[in-house]
Amino acid sequence: MSKKFTPTPHDAVFKQFLSEKETAKDFFDIWLPDEIKALCDLDSLKVESGSFVDSEMKNYQSDILYSVKTEKGQGYLYLLIEHQSTPDKLMAWRLMRYSMAAMQKHLEAGHKELPLVFPILFYCGEKSPHPYSTDWLDCFSGRDIAEKIYTKPFKLVDVTTLDDGEIMQHKRMALLELIQKHIRRRDMAELLNSIVKLLSYNYYTDNQVITMFNYLIQEGNAEQPAKLIKEIARQTEKHEGALMNIAQGIREEGIQQGIQQGMQQGIQQGIQQGMQQGIQQGMQQGIQQGMQQGIQQGMQQGKVEGEKQASMKIARQMLESGMDRQSVMKFTSLNDTEMSNLFKD
Repeated sequence: MSKKFTPTPHDAVFKQFLSEKETAKDFFDIWLPDEIKALCDLDSLKVESGSFVDSEMKNYQSDILYSVKTEKGQGYLYLLIEHQSTPDKLMAWRLMRYSMAAMQKHLEAGHKELPLVFPILFYCGEKSPHPYSTDWLDCFSGRDIAEKIYTKPFKLVDVTTLDDGEIMQHKRMALLELIQKHIRRRDMAELLNSIVKLLSYNYYTDNQVITMFNYLIQEGNAEQPAKLIKEIARQTEKHEGALMNIAQGIREEGIQQGIQQGMQQGIQQGIQQGMQQGIQQGMQQGIQQGMQQGIQQGMQQGKVEGEKQASMKIARQMLESGMDRQSVMKFTSLNDTEMSNLFKD
């Protein structure tokens, strides 16, 4: 009689037995600690689909994940069998990582809280007894430090609760912390002296300053960001050029908005005027007059010579100063083609 082989016999026999609910109940009844078993309704055991074992370890390990109802909500019992001849020194870490994968799967199913996952290692290797700890903290070279890090609340840096005076002592982190603490304020002018003082220390590169003030413009609620930035630039010699370019960009954005609003208002007024006259001639005349009024109004508001040329000139300056392309397009209203042609002249 010829023998029948499976590619992974350990996996096959393990899952054949432990996938049966009554067999799994007996296993957990024997091996679960009493305090954990007391929480679980073993009659609710259900095998969950999927495996968390690394692909390269599938020939040496098998796993089954069971869901179970507990007094603390839905939980999971994670059973992993190791059948390689050489035990894995980091198996405790693998169990921790696989347990976290099961937690993530639980969250992805729409749950809002982490489930309890109780991992169990079932060992049948050649070396006896199993030679390594199943405490994952023992996987670190410095267990004492690892225990302090991973068994206590993680460090929180809450800038919203820090005093401004304390923030000012934080050297190269101070500007970031100060502006992010106050980013939602409408009157950022109250921070002017503090910002100027921090910039005077020469801690920051132009790129850092440009990025920070672009962030202030895009995410902040400051009422007059251009005025604030121009005043900071006036008092900051090192970063004056970079800041003036940003302020100019804000001004140009306002100019473009003025032109567009003026044209739109003029066109709408012209259409309304023409419709009121009740005849096509009056409508066309009203539209033309409205467009002319809109263009004139927009140009007066903008006070620029050559709308497109001025925008392209400012765009070049902003790009050369380090501002990102998307912000430049936002401030100047140039499209992709116009941006690509900036340096072709």
